[in-house]
Amino acid sequence: MKDLKHLYELEKLMDEANNDLVRQAQNDGRICVGSVCSMVPEVLLDLPGTFTVRLRAPRTGSMEMGTYYLTSFLCEYSRALLERAIEGGYEFLDCLIAPDGCTMINRCVENMELLSTMNKEKFFYQNMEIPMKSDDNGLFIYVSECRSKILKPLHEVYGIDVSDDALRKAVADHNRVCDLITQIGDFRKEENPRITGYEFHIICMATYVCPKDLLIPILEETLEEIKTREPDEKKKFRARVVVVGAEIDDVDMIKLVEESGALVVADRFCFGSLPGREVIELNETEDVLTQICRHYIQVGQCARYMNKEKIDGRKKYVDFLAKEYHADGIIYEQMKFCDPWAYERMVGSHVLREEYGYPVLSIDRPYAVGSSGQIRTRVQAFVESIEIKKIQGGDK
Repeated sequence: MKDLKHLYELEKLMDEANNDLVRQAQNDGRICVGSVCSMVPEVLLDLPGTFTVRLRAPRTGSMEMGTYYLTSFLCEYSRALLERAIEGGYEFLDCLIAPDGCTMINRCVENMELLSTMNKEKFFYQNMEIPMKSDDNGLFIYVSECRSKILKPLHEVYGIDVSDDALRKAVADHNRVCDLITQIGDFRKEENPRITGYEFHIICMATYVCPKDLLIPILEETLEEIKTREPDEKKKFRARVVVVGAEIDDVDMIKLVEESGALVVADRFCFGSLPGREVIELNETEDVLTQICRHYIQVGQCARYMNKEKIDGRKKYVDFLAKEYHADGIIYEQMKFCDPWAYERMVGSHVLREEYGYPVLSIDRPYAVGSSGQIRTRVQAFVESIEIKKIQGGDK
C-alpha cells in the first residue's frame, strides 16, 4: 500500500513526551495537564485553555533509578515513568493528575512528588480516589473526585473556565476526534483492510499524547486518504487478531505482532480506541459532569472494576470485538508485574478459549519490547496454530 502522508510525522511525535505539538500548544499559552491512566476522565483535562498528555517514556533504556526507588517487583511502566521524571523528562507539565488505579502508579507518582521532579512555580499534583464498582455509589464518588481534584484546582490555580458551557465545548471537541478515529478504525473490519494495526496504533496513540485540536487537520486528511487507498493484494496477513490487555504505548509491540504474520484488527488495551475513543452523548437536563463521569464508568473496561457485571462484561466485550472485526484469534497481554491485568489475563484467556472457543495467546511482556525474539517466536507459533485449525476446519 502507498504510505500514509502523515505517518512519518506522527511517528516522530512518538519519539518524545515533550513533542512538537506539545511545545506549540504551550507557546500559545495553554496549560499542559499530565495524566497516567485512563481512569482520569480525559475530556475534563481538555478544557478551553488546557490540553492533556498521557505520560509515556519513549526510547526507554536503563531504569536503574526507577528500580532503586520502586524495586524490581513493580511494573516497568511505573519504573520507566519515574526514571524519565528523575531525568527531567516531564518538566514541561503544568500539573499532574493521577488516580489510585493501582498501587504501582500510586508509588510512581508519590516518588515523583517526593523527589521534586517537577519545578514549575504553580505546578500541583492531585491524586484521585477511583471507585472499583460501576454503580450509583461509584458514580457519586467519581463525580465528587473529578470536581474537587480536577475542576477546582484547574480553576483556582490557573483560572480555567470549568462552567457547564466549557465542559460541553470540551465534549464537542473530544467527540470530533473520537468520530474521526472511529471512522479510520472501521476500515480494519474489511476483508483486506486498507490500514494496518500498526498505522492505526500510531494515529490513535497520537491523540493521547498531543493536543487533540492540533491533530484534527491531520486526522481529517488521513481519513480522506484512506477512503481512496488501495489495499495491498500481494501482501496479506496470515491471521487477524484482537490484542487485549494492559497499557501499550510502545510502537514496537504492534509492529512485532504484525511482522510475525498477524494483523491487529482491534485494540482493546490502554492507549487503544476500544474503549477510549467513543463519542460522549449529552442531554440538556442533567448535570454535565455527572453525564461525563457516567460515560467513563459505563464504557470503561479496566480490570480494576470488580463488580460482577463488569468482570463478565469484559469477556463479552472481547467476544463482540472479535466478531465485529472478524478476528481469528485473541492475544491477551500484560506488562510484567501488572497485578490487575495478571488476574484478568489468566481468567480471560481461559474463558475466551474454553467457553467462547477462540484460539488465545497469553503473554507477559516488558515495557519496551524492542525486537524481542521470545515474543516474536510465540506470536509466529500462534499464527501457525491458527492456520492449522483453518486447514482442519476448526471453529474460529
